[in-house]
Amino acid sequence: MNFCIKSVVKYAGLTAFVLALASCGDISPSGDSYHTGDNSVIPSNLKRVSYSNIPGWADDDVRYALQAFRNSCKAKIQYTGRVIPDKALMAEKCANLPATSADVATVRAWFESHFQAYQILNDDGSKTGTYTGYYSPIIPACREKTAQCNEPLMGVPTNGQNYKNVPKKTIVEKQIGRVLYWANIVDVQNIQIQGSGMLKLEDGTNVKLNFAGVNDMPFKSIGEQLKARGIKPAGGYSSDAVWTHLKQNPALAKEVIYNNPRYVYFYESVPPDVIGKLGTPLSKIRSIAMDDSLYTLGLPVYVDTNLSYDGRKFRRLMIAQDTGSAIRGWIRADIFFGKGDDAYKFAHGQHSQGSMYILMPKEYDYVKPTK
Repeated sequence: MNFCIKSVVKYAGLTAFVLALASCGDISPSGDSYHTGDNSVIPSNLKRVSYSNIPGWADDDVRYALQAFRNSCKAKIQYTGRVIPDKALMAEKCANLPATSADVATVRAWFESHFQAYQILNDDGSKTGTYTGYYSPIIPACREKTAQCNEPLMGVPTNGQNYKNVPKKTIVEKQIGRVLYWANIVDVQNIQIQGSGMLKLEDGTNVKLNFAGVNDMPFKSIGEQLKARGIKPAGGYSSDAVWTHLKQNPALAKEVIYNNPRYVYFYESVPPDVIGKLGTPLSKIRSIAMDDSLYTLGLPVYVDTNLSYDGRKFRRLMIAQDTGSAIRGWIRADIFFGKGDDAYKFAHGQHSQGSMYILMPKEYDYVKPTK
C-alpha cells in the first residue's frame, strides 16, 4: 500500500526513525521533535468506532477532503473548545500529507492510519442532529449610492467608533463603519445572513466580500416577522418568496430588515475566495460550519445525511472550517455549497437529519515497510 509508513529501529539506547516516503510530499518529524504522547481532549460525547462501521466511508472520494484539509494545515488553528486535538500530532499529520497526485485508495488509507474515528453523540445519547446549508450569493452592486443600490455594505470602523451592541438601524443611519459598496437593501440582508458574497459591479467587475465582524446583536428572522404581521408572500416563506416580496415592497423591506438588529461587516477579499472562520478558503461541499465553542476548527468530520433538494444521500468527509451564530450543538452543521445560483438551489432549502463522525489525530501505526 502506497502511504506513509514508519518503522522504529532502536540501537544503543537511541531511536531512529525510518520513513518510507512513497506518496508523501513533506518530511517526517525528526527524532528530536517526534511526539510520543497524546494530549487530545475527547469528551464522553465521542464514541470510538471503526471505519468499517461508518456508512458510505469506502465509497467517498476522500481526495477532495484532503485538499480542504491541506488548507486547514496552512491556517493558524486555535486549539479551543471541548473537542481539542493534540497540537503536536496535528502538526505531524500536516507535515506528512499524501501527495496531491495520490489516488483515492492511498488517501483513504492515510486517513485511516493517521486518524481515529469517533461517532458524535448528543448530551442525551442520541445519534442524530440537523444539517442546514449556506452559500455565497452573487448580487448586483454599485460603487456609489443609487435608487437601486440604496444600502451600504460596510467594513469595520477604523476610527474607534463603537459598533458592539449597536442595532443595525443606528449603524446604517450613522454610517458606523467604512462604506465599501452599495446594493439593494434586500440583497444586503441576504449577503449578511450568508456571511459572504460576490458583488457584480456596473462595469462588470466582480468583487468578493468576506465576513469581517458583527455587532453582537441577536438575529431576528425576516420570515417570522412577516408571519407575525399576517403577511404571506406568494410561494410561502421560502427565501426566494420572501426576498421577492420584499423587493416588490421596499417600505416593508426597510422596516422588517431594520427590525433585525444584527449587523455584519465585510472586507474585500483578494483573491476572490470565500474565507471561513478558520481563515482558509472554503471548499465547495467539503467545508462545513460547526459549533466552535465545542470543536477546534480544522478537523476532518464525516457526515451522513441527505440533500433536501433531491433526497440523495450525502455521505462524505468534510473539514470543519467555519462557524455561525445559529450553528450550536454537538450534531449540528452548515454545509457550504459554493457560490452563485447553482449553490443556492441546494443551500436555501437544506434541512435534514443525520449522524456525524469526527476524526482525531492518533499516533502512527508502526509497521515494517513493504516493497
